Amino acid sequence: MKTTESDSLYNHLEKMSTQDLLTNINNEDQKVALAVQTCIPEIEKLVDVVVEKMKVGGRLFYIGAGTSGRLGILDASELPPTFGADPNMVVGLIAGGDTAIRKAVEFAEDDTQGALRDLGEFDINTNDMVLGIAASGTTPYVIGGLKECRKRGIATACITCNADAPVIAEADFPIVAVVGPEFVTGSTRMKAGTAQKLILNMISTTTMIKLGRVKGNKMVDMQLSNNKLVDRGTRMIMSETGTDAETAERLLKEHGGVRKAVEAFLK
Repeated sequence: MKTTESDSLYNHLEKMSTQDLLTNINNEDQKVALAVQTCIPEIEKLVDVVVEKMKVGGRLFYIGAGTSGRLGILDASELPPTFGADPNMVVGLIAGGDTAIRKAVEFAEDDTQGALRDLGEFDINTNDMVLGIAASGTTPYVIGGLKECRKRGIATACITCNADAPVIAEADFPIVAVVGPEFVTGSTRMKAGTAQKLILNMISTTTMIKLGRVKGNKMVDMQLSNNKLVDRGTRMIMSETGTDAETAERLLKEHGGVRKAVEAFLK
């Protein structure tokens, strides 16, 4: 029996009060960060390899189905606005294609060759890393994709929430966060999904920092996509240079980013 499919530690959920439901869900959620903590050594190994690959033009691909696929797409899509990263540096792919982001595509996750077809559109090569996300660790779309990548000499990794899951055997860098039974039996959008999101945050954020896309603790390469970010960027420039708000905002808009604005001011 997979841990992710084992019975909840709670029963008669429909008879619980709202407060009891919320409290018990929160009690289970508190176990997630501790499970992820045990994975830090494995996450560290993966990040160091990803950073080195990106320094020579390599990319990171996330492949997954359902919730796992959506989490990969979410993480990848936030890196360009947050860190000014090229959209092709980290790419999220989901079984069933873009339609599956909002609506389940029947049996898409059972296609063992689906990930290879999807990855093929990006001309993947040995400079790249492919990370399979599968709470159960048995998703054919993910396992098939990793297996085909390894045949081609492409480095692979995985995030799963079941010990001894089949996907582990196809990953050069496996990350296994065993969070225990879900509050609602088998609902891996809950604790397993939270663990996957935490780990993806750690991987992508640490990678971007190691690649120099953060200075101090600031997102100096963020995209100026709304007024809030323009205001944030202005304050960052003021803090870094000591100039006034009007000058900082003018420099920001003139140079299109915090880093370039500060460099221009210091010259």
